[in-house]
Amino acid sequence: MAKQRKAVITCAVTGSIHTPTMSEHLPITQDQIAEQAMAAAEAGAAILHLHTRKDEDGRPSVAVEDYATFLPRVKQATGAVVNITTGGDPRLQIRERIAAAKAFAPEMCSLNMGSMNFAFHPLAARYESFKYDWEKDFIEGSEANIFRNTFADIKEAAEALTPLGVKFEHECYDVGHLYNLKFCMDIGLFTPPIFLQFVFGILGGIGPDVDNLLFMKRTADRLFGDDYRWSVLGAGAAQMPMAATALQLGGNVRVGLEDSLYIARGELAVSNAQQVEKIVRIMGELGVEPATPDEAREMLGLKGGDRVNF
Repeated sequence: MAKQRKAVITCAVTGSIHTPTMSEHLPITQDQIAEQAMAAAEAGAAILHLHTRKDEDGRPSVAVEDYATFLPRVKQATGAVVNITTGGDPRLQIRERIAAAKAFAPEMCSLNMGSMNFAFHPLAARYESFKYDWEKDFIEGSEANIFRNTFADIKEAAEALTPLGVKFEHECYDVGHLYNLKFCMDIGLFTPPIFLQFVFGILGGIGPDVDNLLFMKRTADRLFGDDYRWSVLGAGAAQMPMAATALQLGGNVRVGLEDSLYIARGELAVSNAQQVEKIVRIMGELGVEPATPDEAREMLGLKGGDRVNF
């Protein structure tokens, strides 16, 4: 009998888009982030994509000290691959966004492969009031955001983090980002195997359509040949449909409350683990088995959890 195919599940635990008012289940303290990350790993996530927040009001943070409270706990309790964002807050400069990654030298970091409008301001109209005074302005202000990821920014992140043994989750929000990455590989910033995260459904990026996924995949095949692995992130209602499609095409998947607050239409997810459990069930129906953290490390060419600084 043929071996069952393995696929890597990444869980993006909290992110920096959703705010405390949007769901009581969103982890907004460092303890909650740690607890939900550990539960997601137990449910089958091999990679934990982590942002941090301020304990007092849940606002997004990139501060080293706000990661330091929970990274060792997550590592010791799970053995999962820890992936620290270099996005964190689209309003900040790259030097601020990579500070935690430089301090902790994780196995992986996300890295956005191009500048873009990154907006979620329509969400503000859904709520009559907010728990914290920062939320409404933060959401509405995204209408004017340019998420800066210039070639100079990408180079700065690569040159700071590659010597630490960090590999990247290259987040590609549109087809042009794939060409940006190819250029960066041609000038020696990144070496294979590379890990692509196709991102669908963010306002300012490519839409969550199967045709777009096929186009992104064909373009990546042409640009990178056999030197890449790929995964799919669908925002909001696109999360599970796009993930299921990716699995059928031989890809890997990302779920988590960073990307969608829901488990079904109109029903808030009670945890990150619930979303991981759902995608594990879908995988089972498709004859796909979740990769373990060590299998993910082998597939993606990672340095190992014993070589991080936390």
